Amino acid sequence: MAELGTTLNGQHQTTQHQSAPHQAAQHQPAQNQHHPHVTAHRPAAATRLPSVLIATRHGESTANVEFQLAEAVGALSVPISCRDADIPLSLRGQQQAQAFGRWWAALPSADRPRSVWCSPYVRTAETTRIALAQAAGLGAVPVTLAVRYDERLRDRELGILEMLPKAAIEAKHPEEAARRRKMGELYYRPPGGESWADVALRVRSLLRDVCEEEAGRPVLLVAHDCTVLMLRYALDRLTEQQLTELGAVHNCSTSLWRAQDGRLRPDRWNGVDHLTGEDN
Repeated sequence: MAELGTTLNGQHQTTQHQSAPHQAAQHQPAQNQHHPHVTAHRPAAATRLPSVLIATRHGESTANVEFQLAEAVGALSVPISCRDADIPLSLRGQQQAQAFGRWWAALPSADRPRSVWCSPYVRTAETTRIALAQAAGLGAVPVTLAVRYDERLRDRELGILEMLPKAAIEAKHPEEAARRRKMGELYYRPPGGESWADVALRVRSLLRDVCEEEAGRPVLLVAHDCTVLMLRYALDRLTEQQLTELGAVHNCSTSLWRAQDGRLRPDRWNGVDHLTGEDN
């Protein structure tokens, strides 16, 4: 009896394939007669997947703006006093969210998400609210469409390095900067924070729930740069080298996977064509 295997988000699932079903049926009662507690093997259920999975990063945030300015001049700090979770969108980020909503509304009906899972951070919640209002205003989705907030989609936690520009990390934590370069982003975990691999673990957990609860339906995930990267890492089974060769995930970009042959297969990655005139 041959065993067929498939891996979904790091979880191995098996399906029993019998070339001669009548022969397997003849052997099974004898097995149960000697071992009454052993039940007959049944074929595993077909893999449950969303028909389409779309992921986007939030629109440009006020922190994105401040960090760009800090990096340009080598500043050692940024004027941000609130929690990372409370950082809002910039005006440009709001416009990007509107553009994403128009892209959402223009999708073919079968691909158009009517289910949304969102990071609970302010900038992702605002992106979702604005995009949903735009898509609903165009008659593409119900205005009452429910949004599910899930902390597993939150941004990577950086611990002692949070809110520090690169120059500040080199100046204030040179030993951490050196350790980061040596270990690489996938495995480097700052004190009190997460590595990319840590984020991948919670993303895999989320994907199992999404696949189970959104089976057969298109779904949208609104998250962050690292979270979307880890979605691709898990779904496309990338190596560390392939992962590190990817560029940054653009604000309000579009990445899409389709269910095919028991897997979510990549169809589009980090697209920004809908952001007309945007410099991403």
